[in-house]
Amino acid sequence: MITVQMTPVPVSKVVAYRDDGPLSRGMGALVAGQLPPLPPLIAGAFVTGVLLVIGVGGANGLAVFAPAVTLLLAGPGSSAPHDGRLDWLCPPILRVIEYTFIASCGFGHAVHPVLIFLLLSAMAFHHYDLVYRIKQRVYPPPWLTTFGLGWDGRMIAVSLIVIIGLPATGFVLLAVYLWLLFGWESLTCWLAAPRSGVEATDMGTQD
Repeated sequence: MITVQMTPVPVSKVVAYRDDGPLSRGMGALVAGQLPPLPPLIAGAFVTGVLLVIGVGGANGLAVFAPAVTLLLAGPGSSAPHDGRLDWLCPPILRVIEYTFIASCGFGHAVHPVLIFLLLSAMAFHHYDLVYRIKQRVYPPPWLTTFGLGWDGRMIAVSLIVIIGLPATGFVLLAVYLWLLFGWESLTCWLAAPRSGVEATDMGTQD
């Protein structure tokens, strides 16, 4: 019989949709939710977008880190309550930048499109699964965002893959790792989840 620890959904679902990694969450802890999430994210996304347009994703040196480092401006906002009228824009902006950056790095370093799709689809599966979990009030365990690296960790991982000069191999290894992690955890969670979302929340609050 499969059993997993159910975790209650946070007060703000928007925060859950962000998929922040350890680095971003650590930066958010430093400001303790005092920084509004959207303005620094828009600034970071704009600069990152400009860098990708001028072809930084295809660079071979340390410049490839620039988009990931710039987007980390959004990190301190990870602890904010995201209760502003437009704060719901944060997750889709992060998704667009993350996916575009990874695709840019892949195509810029002659990675086969199938391998790029394999990596992007693992991330898309996770984010799609996350949306439906929260609709059913079955929130994934905190460790999943740690081992799943978060948007920040995955962008840095891809940058490192490019730096060491093994883009194709790195894309395969990262994709397989994420598919195994997200697929296994999702399967075991859904098989063990109570049919009622209220029951799932109650299980998480009893501890």
